[in-house]
Amino acid sequence: MPLIADIGLPSVRDIASYNITVIDREKSKSDCLKPVSIAIVNLMPNKYETEMQLLRLLGNTPFNIDVEFMYPKTHKPKSVYPDYLKVYYKSLEDIRGRQYDGMIITGAPVEHLEFENVDYWEELKCLMDFSKNNVKSTMHICWAAQAGLYYHYGVPKYTLDKKIFGVFSHRVLNKKAPLFTGFDDEFLVPHSRYTEIRREDIDTVKGLEILAESKDSGIYIVASRNGSQIFVTGHSEYDSNTLGKEYHRDIAKGLNIEVPKNYFLNDDPSKEPVVKWRAHSNLLFFNWIYYYVMKTTDSI
Repeated sequence: MPLIADIGLPSVRDIASYNITVIDREKSKSDCLKPVSIAIVNLMPNKYETEMQLLRLLGNTPFNIDVEFMYPKTHKPKSVYPDYLKVYYKSLEDIRGRQYDGMIITGAPVEHLEFENVDYWEELKCLMDFSKNNVKSTMHICWAAQAGLYYHYGVPKYTLDKKIFGVFSHRVLNKKAPLFTGFDDEFLVPHSRYTEIRREDIDTVKGLEILAESKDSGIYIVASRNGSQIFVTGHSEYDSNTLGKEYHRDIAKGLNIEVPKNYFLNDDPSKEPVVKWRAHSNLLFFNWIYYYVMKTTDSI
């Protein structure tokens, strides 16, 4: 089924090479389509790369999905032209009064900062507050998962001695959760972070449930009891080369970084990565949209 989006956005044009059909938003208004509306708050510096990752996953579902990209207006990014955001992205001011079926808030390379020291923290809090009453289900990814848990529930993050970096095995804790319909008992997910959340903090919050975790990378998915807020600490959306680019970038900077675990063939960074998480990734997004975003009741 097609994605409905601004056909002028470079990533939207390029996503067609993945055998994904795209319909321009203006044309869709004349068709009898009833799309699922999803807002993507893209906090990553490389907007195009993150757009492509998420558009591919959404475009591989059997649903008509209308995608709008958002950004925090109070942040002045260095890696993208301001006109790009003005033309193709919306701010919180632009969407007041709107209702969305789903929202995705991406990670961001700011985990070394306290939440309150992030320059767009106040605006992000307003966006997360907006999601409580205007979005059926919001998926928070990596840093955004930690930010969302902190804002909504007061759950802190902790700095690690070394980076959790690689592809790790996870297990499903609640096999009855709709988010894991069709999942194997164990599955693989990429991670790339210097901070973590801890079980002892989440267990004190009655409104939260830990749905999946890893003995190597810790808690993976936490959800509110009604499914309106989903917190994903890993990067199931990552492309095959994303961890590799991060590794070689950090090596070029002279950083003391370990080879990402279980990623390159034989853990040899001179070899190609072996993708082991794509089936899980597609199923995760399908289940989120079908069981949480498209739901018509308040219970899961």
